[in-house]
Amino acid sequence: MKKYIVLLLFVFQYTNTTATTHPPKPNPFKKYYTVFDDCDGCGSGGGGSMGFASMLNSNFVGLRYFNQQYKSSDGLYSNSLWYNESFNTIQVWARIPVYKNIQVSALIPYHFHQRETPTGNQKITGIGDITVIAMYRFYQTKKDSTFFRHTVQAGVGVKAPTGKFDQANAGTINPSFQVGTGSWDYLLATEYIIKRKQFGLNTMLNYVIKTENDKKYRFGNQFNYAGTFFYLFEKKDFSLAPQIGFAGEVYESNYQYTELVRNTSGDVIFSKIGLELGQNKFSFGANLMLPINQNLAGNRVEAKYRWSLNLNYSL
Repeated sequence: MKKYIVLLLFVFQYTNTTATTHPPKPNPFKKYYTVFDDCDGCGSGGGGSMGFASMLNSNFVGLRYFNQQYKSSDGLYSNSLWYNESFNTIQVWARIPVYKNIQVSALIPYHFHQRETPTGNQKITGIGDITVIAMYRFYQTKKDSTFFRHTVQAGVGVKAPTGKFDQANAGTINPSFQVGTGSWDYLLATEYIIKRKQFGLNTMLNYVIKTENDKKYRFGNQFNYAGTFFYLFEKKDFSLAPQIGFAGEVYESNYQYTELVRNTSGDVIFSKIGLELGQNKFSFGANLMLPINQNLAGNRVEAKYRWSLNLNYSL
């Protein structure tokens, strides 16, 4: 597998408030930053580069929808037809503190995918693989002690085979057209945040170790990375966090009956832009990701774009 080194850059954030004769109404999200040492940028990726948490909510429960658009071709001829694929997911997600410096994230997805094929449209629906990941904060700069503030977190997780794996789909051009892998998979994740005043940079790396399912099929291990610049804008009773950055995924080859499946490895890097708005314990987020460079499945699969919406309630 290719070795990727992602340089962790700097950022900035400041969360002090100014006293006035008549104090403004408290920001509904401010107390969550305080409880977790102003860790408003905490977000850990686990299920690919889409992420495990929001920029505004340190602890929350919510709903997220995301859409991924691809096209694929058998590549047998120069004029081979390309067919559209649409991956759709509605996700119940949450991030909950369980002990000092420890937070647990959980994702429960429901997928409804469709794609064009030479013989007509194909649709699959169903609950996906449930993922749980625990993050431990190893280090955080104390307030006002340095010019930059740093946060370092790491964690482990597990993905349970609650989604159905279809053996027939595994033999198609895009074997990822599934609602589940059918296997127990394991995650290793790290996160680094550096802040100064209202500006910040959140970076994450995670690696997914995939195992063989009961159909003797094993998806390749996956490496994900992302960097997101954010700006925290606070008023009396709401917060706004525009974001811009990049995200990438690297896939190793799949195996069936211990034999390598050709044209199943690849990599892709996306640009991304997003926005989160918080008010009265609720927050709304939107993100768009566009590919910058890619080589998927021997160039037989092409990522077109991704977008997501989420609505969260702060705990």
